[in-house]
Amino acid sequence: MNDTRIGPRTAQETCPAGLDLPDSALAGVGTRPFGVYVHVPFCATRCGYCDFNTYTAGELGSAASAQSWLDGLRRELDAGARLLARDGRTVPAAETVFVGGGTPSLLGADGLARVLDAVRDSFGLAAGAEVTTESNPESTSPQFFAGIREAGYTRVSLGMQSAAPHVLAVLDRTHTPGRPVAAAEEARAAGFEHVNLDLIYGTPGERDADLDASLDAVLAAGVDHVSAYALIVEDGTALARRVRRGELPAPDDDVLAARYERIDARLAEAGMTWYEVSNWAKADDPSARCTHNLGYWDGGDWWGAGPGAHSHVGGVRWWNVKHPARYSATLADGKLPVAGSEQLTAEDRHTELVMLTVRLRTGLPLSALDEGERAAARTVVADGLAVERDEHLVLTDRGRLLADAVVRTILLGGED
Repeated sequence: MNDTRIGPRTAQETCPAGLDLPDSALAGVGTRPFGVYVHVPFCATRCGYCDFNTYTAGELGSAASAQSWLDGLRRELDAGARLLARDGRTVPAAETVFVGGGTPSLLGADGLARVLDAVRDSFGLAAGAEVTTESNPESTSPQFFAGIREAGYTRVSLGMQSAAPHVLAVLDRTHTPGRPVAAAEEARAAGFEHVNLDLIYGTPGERDADLDASLDAVLAAGVDHVSAYALIVEDGTALARRVRRGELPAPDDDVLAARYERIDARLAEAGMTWYEVSNWAKADDPSARCTHNLGYWDGGDWWGAGPGAHSHVGGVRWWNVKHPARYSATLADGKLPVAGSEQLTAEDRHTELVMLTVRLRTGLPLSALDEGERAAARTVVADGLAVERDEHLVLTDRGRLLADAVVRTILLGGED
């Protein structure tokens, strides 16, 4: 591999230093869904449950800044577009863009506009591209939403987690309980048709009444998409340390299952339907679903830019160095900031297909299963965890609660 420095993009240049994609991975680029994920590593404070690759200003000091990160981001996106255009190929235009983190809204509307400009200038945007940014309700305003809408963003995802102050306190969330609903209303007023609110359920101390209040708030906000995730106590987090010391109980599986059923029932009553186990969208509007995330679940390609971001192209996965200072310095030196990579085997790709598509409302294609796995799928159906529909295995309501067990049953069936 040549140590090619990052400069102006041309289709004939060789692979930038730091990553080598085989021709077999590049061969189908442009025929599969293609998106760009941008990781913003900055947060105002660190939430106790979060293990994402994020940093507060105090943790970074003078080692990195929003500007050095943005300079690195532009370099990485330019290099990525050049790599995928190797040997005269056409650069794939981004069909979806997702800016996550971290707290992208800390960049402000102007900063997020520059992020999207960087994607436009490198890969370009496909006609009708879905462009999403995550936002913390406390760092948004009517002017913020108007600014990012004008810049070209089409979808906003707001972190709500809960409407109960004592639940937010356990999670170390800093926003006031009513702010997410107000932010969602401001986003809709700015012209956003697609607004998501994130919920976390099963936090120690959360009661049924607290969850109901959160769902009341979500439905009052008039959003067309809801994501709801069971609290996971991740190793190395402040929450994990509190649970280990006995200050807080660990989440209870039975409680989590009951809360999930409660969420699903309330959202269904409001005209929303699940399309992935943890995601619901307006039943009568397919455009309410997050196309970018569907690209992940359906095995598409994406370039993940930013510290710690993961990418996938044609069965090759790689991930970037985590610290923003090292990320920017590596790119300034003319190299991609790749920390590691792996070539997925046929078995790896099959396992991921089963793991991901079984969680979708469209289901797992039965044609992808071998004889042993098909027999295991029939067992899953007999147990009431799934049904066969249009040559796909689709989870039942009970099956959604046991999706991981369904996956294990199918994959182990293929080993007999």
